[in-house]
Amino acid sequence: MADFQRQTVQWFPGHMAKTRRKIKESLSLVDGVVELLDSRIPLSSRNPEIDEMTSGKPRIILLNKCDVADEKATREWISYFEKIGAYAIPVDCKTGKGLNAFEGVVKKALSKKIEQNIAKGMPGKALRLMVVGIPNTGKSSFINKMSGRNRLKVADRPGVTTSNQWVVCGNGIELLDTPGVLWPKFEDPIVGDRLAFIGSVKDEIMDCETIAVRLLEVLKEEYPERLIERYKITEEDCTFEAFEVLEAIGRKRGMKARGGDVDTERAANTLLDEYRGGKLGRLTFERPPKE
Repeated sequence: MADFQRQTVQWFPGHMAKTRRKIKESLSLVDGVVELLDSRIPLSSRNPEIDEMTSGKPRIILLNKCDVADEKATREWISYFEKIGAYAIPVDCKTGKGLNAFEGVVKKALSKKIEQNIAKGMPGKALRLMVVGIPNTGKSSFINKMSGRNRLKVADRPGVTTSNQWVVCGNGIELLDTPGVLWPKFEDPIVGDRLAFIGSVKDEIMDCETIAVRLLEVLKEEYPERLIERYKITEEDCTFEAFEVLEAIGRKRGMKARGGDVDTERAANTLLDEYRGGKLGRLTFERPPKE
């Protein structure tokens, strides 16, 4: 059996350090910040450095992939973020669900800036927002939906570089696209696991069987009924060690390796693909901190 001992994930390519610098350098160009989080793990998918990097700019949080997250938990997260001074919207950036509320929330969040523009005789001045988030939380899908898939640059503007790009959304809103950025070290190994579950950390950093086993440890404790329903395994199967559950899934799906053993690597890839694709139903692994 493979060694599934938990280790702290560390993955910080050089371009991410460059992105952090670009975010800080470009902050003076924007009126507010749009931060994309994954609704299934809102806390773990927040870069803890973003608050410091964005220096108190008005914040709009998009809880993306809401269609594969627990609805009740998502409502709790929206309430939590509003209590700490951010505006939050549940959205699905691939389908566009919830994005019709974005313009109204922008105008609410930036109401002071709008008043200042009017006072200066510039009532139609564009509202400019920086889009930030860790990899694989849906920034590109969001920007493509808001821009009509036209990824247009705004000519003669500072901030137009190979890594940062201005995008016109219409209705007086411009977005500054930035690459996804993680932070240098996940102090809590569980955060690293959760990011691996959703694909924000490349699968090559942790092998797929390790990720799948750790995902199964969570699922068999919190959502065993989803495993039973999806993979036709038994309640008793869910009481076994996570690797044995993975073997049970492989057997049920007829995944055989040479010699007749279960192909656990194939089973692991299937589990991860189906979890990430929402085929296990609405799952949320985190709840807001207690007050």
